[in-house]
Amino acid sequence: MLPSSSWGKRKPRTRRLGWVRGDARGSMWARQEGLHHPHPHPHAIIRCPSSSSSSVSCSGDSEEEDMGLLEVGVTDFKPPAPELGPMPDGLSPQQVVRRHILGSIVQSEGSYVESLKRILQDYRNPLMEMEPKALSVRKCQVVFFRVKEILHCHSMFQIALSSRVAEWDSTEKIGDLFVASFSKSMVLDVYSDYVNNFTNAMSIIKKACLTKPAFLEFLKRRQVCSADRVTLYGLMVKPVQRFPQFILLLQDMLKNTPRGHPDRLSLQLALTELETLAEKLNEQKRLADQVAEIQQLTKSVSDRSSLNKLLTSGQRQLLLCETLTETVYGDRGQLIKSKERRVFLLNDMLVCANINFKGQLEISSLVPLGPKYVVKWNTALPQVQVVEVGQDGGAYDKDNLLIQHAGAKKATAAGQAQNKVYLGPPRLFQELQDLQKDLAVVEQITLLVSTLHGTYQNLNMTVAQDWCLALQRLMRVKEEEIHSANKCRLRLLLPGKPDKSGRPISFMVVFITPNPLSKISWVNRLHLAKIGLREENQPGWLCPDEDRKSKAPFWCPILACCVPAFSSRALSLQLGGLVHSPVNCPLLGFSAVSTSLPQGYLWVGGGQEGAGGQVEIFSLNRPSPRTVKSFPLAAPVLCIEYIPDPEEEAEGTEESRVAADPSAAAHPTVCLGLQDGSILLYGSVDTGTQCLATCKSPGPQPVLCLRHSPFYLLAGLQDGTLAAYPRTSGGVPWDLESPPMCLTVGPGPIRTLLSLEDAAWASCGPRVTVLDATTLQTQQSFEAHQDEAVSVTHMVKAGSGVWMAFSSGSSIRLFHTETLEHLQEINIATRTTFLLPGQKHLCVTSLLICQGLLWVGTDQGVIVLLPVPRLEGIPKITGKGMVSLNGHCGPVAFLAVAMSILAPDILRSDQEETEGPQAEEDKPDGQSHEPVPAPDSHPGRELTRKKGILLQYRLRSTAHLPGPLLSVREPAPTDGSALEHSEEDGSIYEMADDPDVWVRSRPCARDAHRKEICSVAIISGGQGYRHFGNAPGGLSGRPAPCSETDSTLLIWQVPLAL
Repeated sequence: MLPSSSWGKRKPRTRRLGWVRGDARGSMWARQEGLHHPHPHPHAIIRCPSSSSSSVSCSGDSEEEDMGLLEVGVTDFKPPAPELGPMPDGLSPQQVVRRHILGSIVQSEGSYVESLKRILQDYRNPLMEMEPKALSVRKCQVVFFRVKEILHCHSMFQIALSSRVAEWDSTEKIGDLFVASFSKSMVLDVYSDYVNNFTNAMSIIKKACLTKPAFLEFLKRRQVCSADRVTLYGLMVKPVQRFPQFILLLQDMLKNTPRGHPDRLSLQLALTELETLAEKLNEQKRLADQVAEIQQLTKSVSDRSSLNKLLTSGQRQLLLCETLTETVYGDRGQLIKSKERRVFLLNDMLVCANINFKGQLEISSLVPLGPKYVVKWNTALPQVQVVEVGQDGGAYDKDNLLIQHAGAKKATAAGQAQNKVYLGPPRLFQELQDLQKDLAVVEQITLLVSTLHGTYQNLNMTVAQDWCLALQRLMRVKEEEIHSANKCRLRLLLPGKPDKSGRPISFMVVFITPNPLSKISWVNRLHLAKIGLREENQPGWLCPDEDRKSKAPFWCPILACCVPAFSSRALSLQLGGLVHSPVNCPLLGFSAVSTSLPQGYLWVGGGQEGAGGQVEIFSLNRPSPRTVKSFPLAAPVLCIEYIPDPEEEAEGTEESRVAADPSAAAHPTVCLGLQDGSILLYGSVDTGTQCLATCKSPGPQPVLCLRHSPFYLLAGLQDGTLAAYPRTSGGVPWDLESPPMCLTVGPGPIRTLLSLEDAAWASCGPRVTVLDATTLQTQQSFEAHQDEAVSVTHMVKAGSGVWMAFSSGSSIRLFHTETLEHLQEINIATRTTFLLPGQKHLCVTSLLICQGLLWVGTDQGVIVLLPVPRLEGIPKITGKGMVSLNGHCGPVAFLAVAMSILAPDILRSDQEETEGPQAEEDKPDGQSHEPVPAPDSHPGRELTRKKGILLQYRLRSTAHLPGPLLSVREPAPTDGSALEHSEEDGSIYEMADDPDVWVRSRPCARDAHRKEICSVAIISGGQGYRHFGNAPGGLSGRPAPCSETDSTLLIWQVPLAL
């Protein structure tokens, strides 16, 4: 931005309301852009902050900083409040809803503008005029920085909104107004300044509250006098929250705007603009908060310490910081003490600090108080280990002496001898092993019972089997307790000082996290931060800024591993495609779920020209993939499609899957298209790889692409034919035996297909044909590229747009899904010039959109990452993006995503578990109701009771079984009161109804609203591996795991989105 002196002297202009902006590039903007109001107020004027502002401005102050914005004084008049007229007759239900949403926008904006005015009129102006000053003029300027500019921006928006509201019933358009008002860089500049300054402003207010009683009294008085009792902090946080509120309102408006409506595309573009703006402001706020936290931590460290030098070097990124409760246990697992700590995860170290709150509590109600820290310990990240309950000593170095941290520093001799640490809830793992031994004994007793000659009511095979089932149930309860103990307990093994003999010592720190989500976040971030320290990720991405110094943020994908795509190295197999088949493994521990790649299997298909094909299946249930099966095919695999269970797509509820007859249910399938025209359908439940059905395409023609829709399996063939196989009910989801429905799309090959909600897109040459999803009738077709020799090779959808790549050229294009309008074109080559100097001819070979990122693979092996909006708007590219320094030696054959949902039971807190499942699950098999057990009859405590437990699972009593009751007591009267249950019985029925089905804990109604957490990995396939920062072929200075010609998979892990 130019300083104010560079503006020179300008005459104040009248009549036009708007901002004039000048920046270093000399760009100027002084147009209304849809903000025209029919009656501009004659007294609204523009003033120049650089010269005699007090004489020019209607309401300005001479202290305004030079900001390169000509400010308009608007506080001397009130624009007419927007008002909707009476509702006309004959409106459709959607039109009525749209009017109500417009009313909400008007009301919300009016309330926001009033809040901004209150900040200035009730706080800033009185503080500026107050004598003696409670806050200096300079500090007032910092605290209320950019509030006037934000108010001006929204006053202009309100004026334009008034005219739109007045003509609403004739035009019904609002989207273009949002685009015109909030797409200018000026709005981002002003809000960015405000958001970046927010933490600083709050710290000034906090300090003034502590040191200036007059200022504290002023804030209290203002809050008491206000009608809604909102504090200054409550008012000043509103600009930070404004755009998310707009987004929610526009999403509602878009839902109620039918296709073909003149406002629909404008609303989608407006949603894109607002989401982009909100994302940028969120990122800036996050970075500002991160800097403030590191500064606060730095203040607590002495200037001469090595930690201070590390923190002030500017090389540290704060990945996560949270207040956790440190707990110290005795050698028998008893809790000795607990205390809150602030734990900081930096990109290469972990820091734990004591929290020291000083100051009056009454201040914290007016402005959030930041604590002071005293560093307790810090350690390098590679030396930190996460340890779970039930993990035996084999996980650690046997030579290490493990001791408890803080209150239990002296390990007992017995503890040293056994090399054991009792972690929190004592001996859970031991108790589980005892139960396993008892079950083996009871199974032997059952065999002996089967040899009895007599028939006894309470000693027979039915009762003995019931004992076995009851013990299995208790084992499940114990496993669930171990699982629960891990959910909110973060156990870290840290290096300590060596003992006198020089033997290394480690110590255990146990933190209680606020909820299971926090625990997942810590374990996941610790794991990925360690991977991020590997040489290939230092750096892993480059941001193509002018200075090339911009560091990639932590949320960007981290290269986790590089593996050969095929176990057979004898043949030079080319990659055809890859899909992920998600399969949740219930046996994985809590940390394993938080750190492993998305659970399930990767199917990789390929082959050799003129020879056969090959399928390789990898298991992902651990940090690096492992080949579990490989099988040959008659011809090379050209494409591969994963087809989820239709019920799973529709509902995803566990009950429906358990209840359904497994033989009739349609399981997830993997479909392969081969060069010889074969289409093969495999079951993907496990690695059994049962081939469910096969067929030959018409011709037979090579199958170039496969896509499924709710109605058809679509196959694009070499000769331009689209073959559609209808969906069937039963074990095989598609009818591959009958001849398919065939449509000729064009004269050339169908290179790519895309399935949308109500349509299917098929490409042939440069044209794309849009087909109806149910009838497959051609709706329309359009030319995606002007060159007849160019083919559309890739199509990916996000929001209301489709990105396309072509057989030649380095450009990708964006088209609207509804109007088919060409909206944006991006040249990928400009992003890679500094990585591949002199490389002018670049071609895009693969595309993928995942979690707000567009991945672009090229024929040079380079992968480019571009940010796109995630919501229902238009997925326009809004930033410069990043280029991966890890790539392939040849073209990127494909980009695929592996995604699995973390099981909902992972997210339950202990309290929910004790409340939730019991109420639902305590009625097995239609038997009469058991009372819900009291809290003190928790199943885990049954094992410690002196009187033991009643070992029953299914049987409420044995009275209905044949034979006499074996007992030393007299038979009781048979009026039904004899068989009263002891308190232990109630808990027997709380677990799964069917002993053969292992249900960990079913999601209850209160879990329905909880957002699912996705574990995501991105896989690229191509020839060899290459790090563009070093010599080709070297991974971290070590030999590459495969040669430059071998087909290779690179797997990036994305931090869990929490």
